[in-house]
Amino acid sequence: MTRDKAANFAEDWTAAWNRRDIERVLSFFHDDVTFVSPTALAVVGTATIRGRAALRAYWSQAMSRIGSLTFTLDRVVWDAGTRELAIIYLSGIDGRTRRVSENLVFDENGLVSSAEVFHGITG
Repeated sequence: MTRDKAANFAEDWTAAWNRRDIERVLSFFHDDVTFVSPTALAVVGTATIRGRAALRAYWSQAMSRIGSLTFTLDRVVWDAGTRELAIIYLSGIDGRTRRVSENLVFDENGLVSSAEVFHGITG
């Protein structure tokens, strides 16, 4: 992946979230993905989600609790050597805004094999 393709990926990813299109977002992830998020801990009782099916269940449950959602892409950081993309954005959920970084590691086939989410201060 090039820097430009990484930026395009982040734009597509952000647009899918803003449409609340969980299936589109899931299409970027490997079947055996490992996903770590503090929000997952609050929603499903574990910070680590394993597998695309479990990720679908988590995101579906989380979305059922959300009235409004807007992600605004800030920037991307791409490391070609490790195939890691950091998508840094502002997350607006039900009137609360916070800065988030989603760090995605891609496998050799271009699918996300692991991801970790970091949240900033809520405003």
